[in-house]
Amino acid sequence: MNTSSASLPGGTWTLGDSSVTRFGYGAMQLAGPWVMGPPADHDGALAVLREAVGLGITHIDTSDAYGPRFTNELIREALHPYPEPLFIATKVGATRDAQGGWPTARRPEDLRKQVHENLGSLGVDTLDLVNLRMGDAQGPRPGSIAEAFETLVDLRQEGLIRHLGVSNVTAEQVAEARGIAPIVCVQNMYNLAHRHDDDLVDHLAAEGIAYVPFFPLGGFTPLQSEALSRVANRLQTTPMSVALAWLLRRSPNILLIPGTSSTAHLRENVAGAGLSLSDEDVAELDGIGH
Repeated sequence: MNTSSASLPGGTWTLGDSSVTRFGYGAMQLAGPWVMGPPADHDGALAVLREAVGLGITHIDTSDAYGPRFTNELIREALHPYPEPLFIATKVGATRDAQGGWPTARRPEDLRKQVHENLGSLGVDTLDLVNLRMGDAQGPRPGSIAEAFETLVDLRQEGLIRHLGVSNVTAEQVAEARGIAPIVCVQNMYNLAHRHDDDLVDHLAAEGIAYVPFFPLGGFTPLQSEALSRVANRLQTTPMSVALAWLLRRSPNILLIPGTSSTAHLRENVAGAGLSLSDEDVAELDGIGH
C-alpha cells in the first residue's frame, strides 16, 4: 500500500534548497554481490526503486561506483524522468578494480571523470548533491581535503553540481571543507555502537547541516548485539527497527538511507523506523555505545 511522505517516520529536513524525507533509501544493495555487476533480479530492483518513490521517499543515495554504473542505470530506468520532489545524492572519490576493491581516485582529473560518469548514468545535466568520500574502508584518515574538495567546488561553479557534502571524514576535515565552500551534509559511519561522532552530530544540527549515517548495524560487538536484541525482543520488533528508530530520535538533522533489494524489506524498514521508543528504552540503548 502506498503512503505519502507526510506519514514517513521522521518527517522532513531541508537539504540545501530542497525539503527531503528524513527516511531515505540507499541504492548500494541493488547491484550484484560485493556491489559488482548487475542485480540477480533486474525487475525486482526496478520495483524497489518505484516502491520507494511510491511510499513517499524523496531522498535516494547512490554512486556510479556501485556496480559500477549498474545502480545508477537502474535508477534512471526505473524513475527517469525524475519526479519533481526527488533528490538524488551521489558520491565520488573511489573507483572499482577487477577484484571488487575500492581504490581511491581523488586527483582533480579523477573527480571530474566521476562527476561526468554520474551525470551520464543518471541522465541529468546537474547532480543534486555530490559527496566527496575520503579515508578508506577502515574509516576516516587525517589529512587535507582541500585539493579534492576545491575540484568539486569548481564543478559546482560550472553548473554540474548543485550542492556539496563530505563522507568518511574527521571533524577537522569537515571544518576545512566548510572553510572552502558551504556543505549541506556529512556522511559517516555512526550507529548505536559507534558514537564517535556524537559531538559532530550536535554541532552540525546547530549549523543546519544534515548528518547521514551509514551502516546502522555495522561494527557491533557480540555483547552490543545481544543488548540490542534484548531491547528488540522486549518491544517485539527487529534490531534494525530499533537501530533506525533510535537514529531518527537521536537528532533532527539525521537522515536515514537504509538499503535493501526487496520491496517487502523496504516496507518493513519504513514501518520499523516509526517505532516509538520510551525514555527508558533510549537510556538502555544509549548504554550500548558507552
